[in-house]
Amino acid sequence: MNTFLIYGASGYTGELIAREAARRGMKPIIAGRSQNKIETLAKELGLPWRAFALEDREELDNALKEVDLVLHCAGPFSITSKPMVDACIRTGKHYLDITGEISVFETCAARDEEATSAGVMLMPGVGFDVVPSDCLAVHLKNRLPGATHLRLAFVGLGGISHGTRATMTMNVGKGGAIRREGKIVNVPAAWSEREIDFGKSKKLCTTIPWGDVSTAFHSTGIPNIEVYTSLPDSSRKMLKLSRYIGWLLAMKPFQNYLQKQIPAGGPSAEARAKGRTFLFGEAWDDTGNRVAARQEGPEGYNTTVLASLKIVEKVLVKVVKIGFQTPAKAFGENLILEIEGTKRENVTA
Repeated sequence: MNTFLIYGASGYTGELIAREAARRGMKPIIAGRSQNKIETLAKELGLPWRAFALEDREELDNALKEVDLVLHCAGPFSITSKPMVDACIRTGKHYLDITGEISVFETCAARDEEATSAGVMLMPGVGFDVVPSDCLAVHLKNRLPGATHLRLAFVGLGGISHGTRATMTMNVGKGGAIRREGKIVNVPAAWSEREIDFGKSKKLCTTIPWGDVSTAFHSTGIPNIEVYTSLPDSSRKMLKLSRYIGWLLAMKPFQNYLQKQIPAGGPSAEARAKGRTFLFGEAWDDTGNRVAARQEGPEGYNTTVLASLKIVEKVLVKVVKIGFQTPAKAFGENLILEIEGTKRENVTA
């Protein structure tokens, strides 16, 4: 078949991926819940399309039987990933998605044996969450095989899409997360702050429950992991306030109100073209040995488009590892360097 399904193609990021796939001459089937949106986009791009809800098991399975793999782009993935993963395992199709949600990574990891028995690869997080940071983590682990601690940080995401804001809003009040002695541990929102040197600038960064709290452990085996990013003062203060009123913001009336305030769309094409992302990572062991590196790449959504399609291309030519996988575990630390405009340098820790 040598083709794939993009589910959620009418969403902000899904549409970016569909447009780039079409520009490259790829012929994915694009799909989603809204027939009007999907059909309109498909006609513009000259692509086949399907419209169905994930709850429609028969239509979902029929669509998967036409392809080799799914690139799932419809969030929130904590809700939508299970029916799609279920269908992929039923039909023997590989599963990719662009999530950054810890719960999705851990749920997919728990289904490793099930996926292996079905001959299926489960690889959540094939976008900016978490390809660049996953590759950086494995790079550091390879330089210091005995590492026991890992700290990752990033800046430069700029604007975020409607879907990402919706997921963040849904999770308000749930606090943060780090990994300690191999276990994911809940901590207060904005639990720790530190200044990070990204080379071109130093930024005050705050811990966030980024996907690498899950994936970096599966990729490297390092048992202690923290992830940081730079936030505006207002956002950092709101995170700290959520420690006390998060329970209130999580209530349905407030959630409904907050979700309705989220603007549609995401960063403009001009913003994406101008944007850059910067990462820093360091790892150390119990005897004081330490390694560090910096990484620079395209804007976050552009990275998601390029990285996800890079992985799709590999899977379509049967470069696949069965079972639950992370990007760098399956394709190596230099996967991200295959994305044009990405560079990495080792620095003094």
